[in-house]
Amino acid sequence: MTTKKIFISVGKRSLLSNIVVSQIEEAIRTKVLLPGAKLPSEQALCQQFGVSRTAIREALCTLSGRGLISIIKGKGIYVQSISAETVTDPIHRYLEMQHKRDYVLDVVHARQIIEPPIAASAALHHTKEDAEKLQADHYELVHSTGDYEELSRLDMQFHLDIAKASENSLIPLILEPIHRLIPRIKSSVYATVADAKRSAMEWHEKILVAILKKDAEGARAAMIRHLEIAEQHSEQMLKKKNPNSCFKHSAAY
Repeated sequence: MTTKKIFISVGKRSLLSNIVVSQIEEAIRTKVLLPGAKLPSEQALCQQFGVSRTAIREALCTLSGRGLISIIKGKGIYVQSISAETVTDPIHRYLEMQHKRDYVLDVVHARQIIEPPIAASAALHHTKEDAEKLQADHYELVHSTGDYEELSRLDMQFHLDIAKASENSLIPLILEPIHRLIPRIKSSVYATVADAKRSAMEWHEKILVAILKKDAEGARAAMIRHLEIAEQHSEQMLKKKNPNSCFKHSAAY
């Protein structure tokens, strides 16, 4: 049986695996290869691209790492369905690996820039389903008897669902990699700042009420204050962890 040729031979140029990656990724992006489609075998790919099996395996490892394909031993190579994680996982890994210092306050400051207008947008554009999800998130946080990690997860879920309620498909993708850095931070805050859970519940409720009333400026103002308090709590947590350090509250926020 002859395998249909999808790809163009790349010859003997340098960085062959990168060229293979580029062609396969383009085929997935342009829907020549659809989610669930099975790619040709390694041997067939070698023939189509005109490169060694080593170059093909390097390319497949790269594509797998990007979440574009899955390699199932004994079955073959398949195109993965694209999800939010496909986009946000590499960004999250980059943020985790590139920070050479404690990133706690950087995360809070980034949220202070990004999240208030998101809350305002959610107030204007949320659906009935969004409203129900945000109410359920708040109820779960208020009634949670879980550990600090569970409180952190519920806290962040509320904020991510506000991003989704903005009804702008790009906003959750922008915010999620930042939020995925937060559980470790929030767990430490909940563990060291006695008032942290009560404050989160209070300000989540104020943000939620403003969103449900479609009060964009009220939601924005409540989020600003919520994140100002989050910065103060983060500074308290850092001071307890590093009592000899000095953290200055930023007047810009």
